[in-house]
Amino acid sequence: MIDEATTRKIREHLDAAPVVLFMKGTPDFPQCGFSAQTAGALRALKANYRHVNIFEEPELREALKAYSNWPTYPQLYVNGELVGGCDIVTEMYRSGELKSLLQEAGAIT
Repeated sequence: MIDEATTRKIREHLDAAPVVLFMKGTPDFPQCGFSAQTAGALRALKANYRHVNIFEEPELREALKAYSNWPTYPQLYVNGELVGGCDIVTEMYRSGELKSLLQEAGAIT
């Protein structure tokens, strides 16, 4: 169960940008290979996105898993909706779906 303050904080992050990546580390210094791959796909598409380093916000680390019903990181959200983790994002990148989704969200010009 997530407390109200933590849920509000998650929503604030999601409302701050159309595309939000909750990850381990940062895009320039990812702290796991899956986060590196996901950030790499976004970088390859030159997407504008916000990242949240879950190591800097430990209260979100477990709460976000419950919020999203997704057990692992990274977690990519577009327009407040969970897209998925590394495997899904990587497959969407390869198929061109990720580019289309990000274009629709205004994250790629």
